Amino acid sequence: MTDQPHQLESAPKPAAFPAGLNNAFFFAAFNALSFQLILASPMILYAKSLAASATVLGIIAGMMPLLVIFQIPAASHINRVGYRKFVLAGWSARVGFIFLIALVPLTSGFLNPANRLALLLVLLFCFNLSRGISSCAWLPWITVLVPAELRGRYLIRDAAVQNLASLATFLIAAALLSGESRPWQFAALFAFSAAMGAVSLLFLKRIPDVPTPAETRNSDAPVPWLEMSRYAPFRKLLRTVIAWSIAYGGITAFTVAFLKAHSGLSEGNILLLSSAVFLGGVASLWLLGPRFDRVGSKPVLAAACIGWLGVLTGWVLLAGGVCEVTFVTVLVLQFFMGLLAALANLANYRLVMAIVPAMGRNHFFALFSVLSNVTLGLAPIAWGLLIDAVGDHALRWLGLEWNRFTVFFAAAAAAFAVTFGVARKLEEPKAASLEALLREILIQSPQRFLLRFWSRD
Repeated sequence: MTDQPHQLESAPKPAAFPAGLNNAFFFAAFNALSFQLILASPMILYAKSLAASATVLGIIAGMMPLLVIFQIPAASHINRVGYRKFVLAGWSARVGFIFLIALVPLTSGFLNPANRLALLLVLLFCFNLSRGISSCAWLPWITVLVPAELRGRYLIRDAAVQNLASLATFLIAAALLSGESRPWQFAALFAFSAAMGAVSLLFLKRIPDVPTPAETRNSDAPVPWLEMSRYAPFRKLLRTVIAWSIAYGGITAFTVAFLKAHSGLSEGNILLLSSAVFLGGVASLWLLGPRFDRVGSKPVLAAACIGWLGVLTGWVLLAGGVCEVTFVTVLVLQFFMGLLAALANLANYRLVMAIVPAMGRNHFFALFSVLSNVTLGLAPIAWGLLIDAVGDHALRWLGLEWNRFTVFFAAAAAAFAVTFGVARKLEEPKAASLEALLREILIQSPQRFLLRFWSRD
């Protein structure tokens, strides 16, 4: 009995989030209220109102990830500047550019649509450039700040917060753009984005900073980028995330373009449907929850690819005229798009945080972000060129009308099939199998009650 208090005192305490990390979730929420209006469907709709072609829409969709390439030169300066100061400088600059973007719709009195579109592209370039440079410090910062055994839980909560805030953003945008939209409505949306971005900076300043590695802070040694890319677990992850980026790049933009061209829905209703993507993102918290750290990233990514094949089959049937474009059908597809995209993104980020060695962490993360995001930026441009190349041509085959959107959705599905094959070769210590994950979700988890309830007569 005398040994029991000593044993209790020496028992290891469960890992906990560091004090002040709640500010990261507040930052994520207000940041999502800001960037979704600038980088997602509302901006695509505004560009469409300026008669932007599919190629230009692809450029807008791909500009943000494409400019992440500037993380490569920026990564060498993180340790000298510090994590928080580096991110704060870039985020402050991009908020300033959002205020300027909010003025573009108000120039309709003296600038024609082509000039407004050109001005918009210049400001979006500056916005995404500042974001691309500063974002290279975020992953190293969070990786050091959050204990390894809690990173999956952190990513799940962060995704849930962002998706809830994004849902609210799209509902606000849908309400403001109901009916026939006018320039002042887009100006109001972008001004709201700038205001929310300014608020997010207040919470960003309160996130606990962590010291940068002393041994590399002042190092002038050349970075061995080629050797880093040859590290086997990292190389396989790069292949997977590049394949994923090719498949996923442009889907959000071109589903909106398809609905705008073929559904007859107003811009407000399209945004309302698009908000279901964020409900799907929130559902990732319910689906994975605490099991994410247990099953690992590899099976989650493989399951997401299978799900995408089903979702894109649905879009092929809609574009091909087999199924009618209804509000409920699109709502279901958008929900699963959000769920599957969230699962894949969470799996990719958790895996890179797990396999990257501590030495050279900043540069590993920069290389990962650049290759994945540059591919994600080039993909929608390539898909836009494909859509414009097909143009108004259409033919019937296999009971489908093969028009430009049918071709796009089918090609994206083929790319996801390739991604699934590459993801099966990932290296992850202690990862469960795909079969074990499906068994966990469909059979052993509490959610099986819903399946049984659904099957009742």
